[in-house]
Amino acid sequence: MSMNDPLGDMLTRIRNAQMRGKSTVTTPASKLRAWVLDVLSAEGYIRGYERTTDANGQPALEISLKYFEGTPVIREIKRVSKPGRRVYMGVKEIPAVRNGLGVSIVSTPKGVMSDANARAANVGGEVLCTVF
Repeated sequence: MSMNDPLGDMLTRIRNAQMRGKSTVTTPASKLRAWVLDVLSAEGYIRGYERTTDANGQPALEISLKYFEGTPVIREIKRVSKPGRRVYMGVKEIPAVRNGLGVSIVSTPKGVMSDANARAANVGGEVLCTVF
């Protein structure tokens, strides 16, 4: 996984950690990653995260994963907009994920937010990923 896509890298780390049933996973810190984690936390997909430092003293984010009866709460997390192919949508075009059971995370002029909050704020933006 190239680090040309730090957000994609974080999503892959989450998927891999969940496959192994880990309770936490660490990712290098960045504002965008923290903003995406804020939405995942608010929507109940992760327990939360805390700022920490890695073995080399670099800022990192330790994500607390969430399971229900042993199954990861995040069943699927997909990158939508990629560095090579950015995906922008107006507020009317932002798709509902699994009939509203899932969430799109959108980077808007008013911040990174869920699709429902973007509709409520009447803003579109870059669709970073979908979670179900």
